[in-house]
Amino acid sequence: MDKAAIYCRLSEEDRNKACNTEDSESIKNQKAMLTQYAAEHMWEIYDVYSDDDYTGSDRNRPAFNRLLKDAEEGKFNIVLCKTQSRFTRELELVEKYIHDLFPLWGIRFVSVVDNADTSVRGNKKSRQINGLINEWYLEDMSENIKAVLTNKRKNGLFIGAFAPYGYKKDPDKKGHLITDPEAAAVVREIFDMYLSGMGRAAIARYLNERGVLSPGKYKADKGEKYSNTSKLEEAKWHGQTVAAILKNEVYIGNLIQNKSHSISYKSRIKKPVPKCEWIRAEGTHEPIICKEIFHAAQAISESRKQHTHIDRKVMNIFSERIFCGKCGSILRTSVCNHKRYLRCGGKMYDSNSCEGTYVLYDRIYNEVLSQIRKLTCELSDICIIKENAALQNSSDNALKAVEISIEAVRRQIKETRDCIKKLYIDKTKNEITSEVFSELIGEFTADETKQMCILKEIEDKKKLIENDILNRQDNSEVIKNYLECDRLTYEMIRLFINRIIVHKDTGRSRRFSLEIFWNF
Repeated sequence: MDKAAIYCRLSEEDRNKACNTEDSESIKNQKAMLTQYAAEHMWEIYDVYSDDDYTGSDRNRPAFNRLLKDAEEGKFNIVLCKTQSRFTRELELVEKYIHDLFPLWGIRFVSVVDNADTSVRGNKKSRQINGLINEWYLEDMSENIKAVLTNKRKNGLFIGAFAPYGYKKDPDKKGHLITDPEAAAVVREIFDMYLSGMGRAAIARYLNERGVLSPGKYKADKGEKYSNTSKLEEAKWHGQTVAAILKNEVYIGNLIQNKSHSISYKSRIKKPVPKCEWIRAEGTHEPIICKEIFHAAQAISESRKQHTHIDRKVMNIFSERIFCGKCGSILRTSVCNHKRYLRCGGKMYDSNSCEGTYVLYDRIYNEVLSQIRKLTCELSDICIIKENAALQNSSDNALKAVEISIEAVRRQIKETRDCIKKLYIDKTKNEITSEVFSELIGEFTADETKQMCILKEIEDKKKLIENDILNRQDNSEVIKNYLECDRLTYEMIRLFINRIIVHKDTGRSRRFSLEIFWNF
């Protein structure tokens, strides 16, 4: 008796699946049809090979490769499929296996629906034509998919396999990113540390010492099939990882996609796309970092690039803001005997140009922090700020209430429309009379119109609340955030200070004075 190997494949996940491990309904139908066909031809079924959720151009299909291995070992003499395209859509594989290796191994290939059968003389041209049509199908489908994905990118939809670190995919809205609170907190901390003067490598070391999971390991820990790192248990934070986060505009609500693409639909190898062809969409999702902090981080990065040859080990948050009172040169950081200093840049380049301001970094830091605290108290009316904070909380609560109302009205509109659809179906089936249909359809239509008016009113109210919140972001709100600050950041220095002049007493004296030029 001939032995047949049944091969089934489906490229899209069937919605009738009860769980991920269950075969889709279409796969079950293929198995039933092919099993019956084998029984009618008195063939013994050796095994059923099933690849669910794999495309016909994927050469790494597990069941497909297992079938080829068993075929080479002579475990059966017939390969039975629903159509030739179920086996493969590539003309190259049709020629390689169906026309070359299968006959060499004594394997007969049969597909039921399109009548492909290698035992029938003169059937080869038909199989080759089918293979060519399938090849064209793959190419056309690839171009169509590219066009669809390009359109989605332009419309601000995220199409990546994995959400960027700090975000997760919205289960209720395809292509939309929502904040992952746990990872987002780490992203904010990275920006805070960077703005406070820490370098990227130092940030990475700090995160590793605290046991914070790296982005790759975090995805794996959350159950995602992320395999970018070969040994996830050994994955650590690196300076490059921190740098990638610091320069990624996704954290201010923007999506920049189409940075690379596959060289062809048959290959997964990607090549970079010129920057002018990147697709940018702004304000597509909730930002984790405000734009001011993000741009401040970019400014630090650019500054460090310019002065890497000088400040290779340490960087100060006063960068480009603090100057020598003697010669006007920028003060740069240096380390001596494990202590951090600010010293005159002019002295570093030319020992004869200046006596050289040389002050402990911490002393400058503490003095500036004290001056900023004093300034915020002078500029701020505590009572007004508290009142503004209360108004802000009130607006936030009102906004949440309005959003809940909008969702409720939208659900009512959907239910009304579902009822209208059901009425038309019942009318078509003659389950209700024309008089009843006309009466009910009038009521439901009136309800829908009323609900749409209510929805518009609530959405207009939401816009007013949002504008009110935005308009309240004034200087008093900014100053409030720093009333009780306990440390300096790069952002604070840029916000409050235009420049700092350090006047140091001559000789070996440690005394100095600061002349601060404020932005207020």
